[in-house]
Amino acid sequence: MATRVFVVDDHEVIRRGIAALVSAESDMELIGEAATVAESLALVPQAQPDVAVLDVRLPDGNGVELCRELQSRQPGLRCLMLTSFDDHEALMDAIMAGAAGFVLKGVVSEELVNAIRTVGSGQSLLSPKKTEAMLAWLRREQEQADPLRELTSREREVLELIGEGLTNREISQRMYLAEKTVKNYVSQMLSKLAMRHRSEAAVLATELRLDRDSRNRP
Repeated sequence: MATRVFVVDDHEVIRRGIAALVSAESDMELIGEAATVAESLALVPQAQPDVAVLDVRLPDGNGVELCRELQSRQPGLRCLMLTSFDDHEALMDAIMAGAAGFVLKGVVSEELVNAIRTVGSGQSLLSPKKTEAMLAWLRREQEQADPLRELTSREREVLELIGEGLTNREISQRMYLAEKTVKNYVSQMLSKLAMRHRSEAAVLATELRLDRDSRNRP
C-alpha cells in the first residue's frame, strides 16, 4: 500500500513543492496540506496519514508541539520535522516529542523523498541503537535540568504561588487548604530544593516563569 502523506508548511511554494514530490512517487499518496497549526489539528486527524511532514516554525504555533498533539490523537502517526536551519534545540525537542526524523529544507528532492519513505516504513532516520542512546541521554539531561523534579504537583503549585508573592494564608485560600497544610508544603518544598528561606523559592519561581515565557514567545 502507498504511504499516505500530509504536508504542513506555511510557505506555499515549499508546501506545494513537497506535495508535488510526494505525488510523483508511485509508493506515496498525498492526502492533504495545511499552512497552520489550527488547520493541521482540524484536518490531519480526519485524513489519518501515515506520515506528516511538519515545518518546525508555523505562524500560529510550534511544529514540535503540533507533532506531540497529533501523535496523541493518532498514536501510529510518523512525523518528519522540516526546518530551514540547523536548530539543535529544535532537534532535541522534536525527538522528545516523538518525531521519527528531522531534515533541513536545503536537502535535495531525492533525500527528502527517501526521508519520507524511511519514516513511513516505521524506521528512524537514525539507527535504532543511536536513537535509543540519544533518547536516553536527552531524558537524563532533561531530568537533571529540572530543578523541580523532586517536588510533588502540590508543592510545585505552592512554589508558583509564592513566586506570585502570595502569603501562606492567601495560598491556603487559593488552594482551598488549611494554612497549616500550606506551611507543611512550604517546609517540604524548601527542604527538597535545599533552600533555607522563602525568598529563595520566590526568586526561583520567578526565574522559571520568565524562562518558560521566553520559550513560548514566538
